[in-house]
Amino acid sequence: MLRIRTTTQQTTMLALAILFLAPLLWTAWSSVYGPQATGGTAGFGTGNYERLAAYGSGLGRYSLNSLAVSVMTVIGTLAAGTLGGYAMARFRFPGRDLLFLVTLAILMVPYPTILVPLYVLLGWLNLQNSLVGLALVLVMFQLPFALFMMRNAVEAVPRQLDEAARIDGCGPLRTLVAVVAPMVAPAMITVGLFAFLASWNEFIAPLILLSEDAKFTLPTALAAMRSGNHGAVDFGALQAGTLVSAVPCMLLFLLLQRHYVRGFSSGALKG
Repeated sequence: MLRIRTTTQQTTMLALAILFLAPLLWTAWSSVYGPQATGGTAGFGTGNYERLAAYGSGLGRYSLNSLAVSVMTVIGTLAAGTLGGYAMARFRFPGRDLLFLVTLAILMVPYPTILVPLYVLLGWLNLQNSLVGLALVLVMFQLPFALFMMRNAVEAVPRQLDEAARIDGCGPLRTLVAVVAPMVAPAMITVGLFAFLASWNEFIAPLILLSEDAKFTLPTALAAMRSGNHGAVDFGALQAGTLVSAVPCMLLFLLLQRHYVRGFSSGALKG
């Protein structure tokens, strides 16, 4: 009976793996095979990637823009989420629970509805059409999840460790950096991974907040390529762009999946 159950589980997981990998494998195949990939004759080639690299301001520029926005978003989200979660878990002050609930309430607001007010606000701050301004907006969207995760993770750390650190002369910030942060590292990795994936793949916010081609992120550039010239769409180059956009996310997730799972399943008790 156990053997039958194990075989059934393995078969089911294999079927699900094939189901989820099939679109990606098809995209990889389409990006290197066909007339568009070889300049007119059927077969394998890199023509799609060459046209992708030469489109607009260049694939390198769009990728660097996406990377810059993602890195700034991850750093901002981790800094705000960790400090906020530590404060919510360890300090008592008037309005603490209300502030926490108000922050979580951002999740209930469809963020496209507030992008126009945010665009006006960024204009007042001279951050319109700016990668920094875009990153700040994305940090705001990621903050509720980050605060929720980090507060729960810090609360799972025994308070006796904080007390021992204070006896050794550590202040709150030193205690957070030297004692609490290593204990909640899996939760921080989970928050950072979520922030990176969300910012790397974000489309609507860059579409509205950025107006200069040289500052477009990769998803926005691919959407501009999708519009085509005179109704003609280069699907081969789009397939290549989709694969290029997906590879960093897959690699990062594969490298950090162990910490990601621990951050969710174990409450981040250990680093």
